[in-house]
Amino acid sequence: MAGHSKWANIKAKKGKMDARRGKLFTKLGREIAIAVRQGGPNPESNSRLRDVIAKCKAANMPNDNIMRSIKKAAGEDDGANYEEIVYEGYGPGGVAVIVEAATDNRNRTAGDIRHYFDKFGGNLGQTGSVSFLFNKKGVIVIEKSDDVSEDDLMMAALEAGAEDMTTEEDYYEILTDPASFSKVRESLESMGYQFVEAEVSMIPVTTTKLTDPKQIEQMQKLIDNLEDMDDVQNVYHNWEQDEEE
Repeated sequence: MAGHSKWANIKAKKGKMDARRGKLFTKLGREIAIAVRQGGPNPESNSRLRDVIAKCKAANMPNDNIMRSIKKAAGEDDGANYEEIVYEGYGPGGVAVIVEAATDNRNRTAGDIRHYFDKFGGNLGQTGSVSFLFNKKGVIVIEKSDDVSEDDLMMAALEAGAEDMTTEEDYYEILTDPASFSKVRESLESMGYQFVEAEVSMIPVTTTKLTDPKQIEQMQKLIDNLEDMDDVQNVYHNWEQDEEE
């Protein structure tokens, strides 16, 4: 995918998150709850919680909200007990889609996700039906500025254990092995770098281009409706979008 398209996607994604900040913070709160249940409420001894906190900060979630979510998750009477489920399928035109959910009712979530795939020209598949079309990678995106030296950043990232760094028109993208993501992120964070995006993500190996206006409209509606679900944490796809799309 062209760099400018990815940057446009990041900015559009952040714009949607800003417009739905309350919903976003609820989703991030669920990620915190799962991380706390798996490794405890202390970020120093819970690497997954540290990573989620970094993701929260990249999304401009206030520290007070983060601490409240951690304390709530650590309480015995927290309420819902979420489980993580991954759904795979195809959107219109054969676009591969992966949906990560955190739910306290898997039947409700599966039914709602299947409904949107069916409604917008796609079909929900079996586990493994599209995951082979993606690589799981740690992704760190840093916006270009006069304060960020490309050479210094590349050296710092590679020395910390990153696999690669690419330079695009508006940003730098650093890729890591998922196992090295925390180490690389924490190293760059300690040097004062600020992230536009910092999370383990699913990167498409190949992309699918849509040319039919109806399929483009259906694909956008599928993504929007899935992302708007309370139970859905992340939506990944291999749709190659132009900026105007």
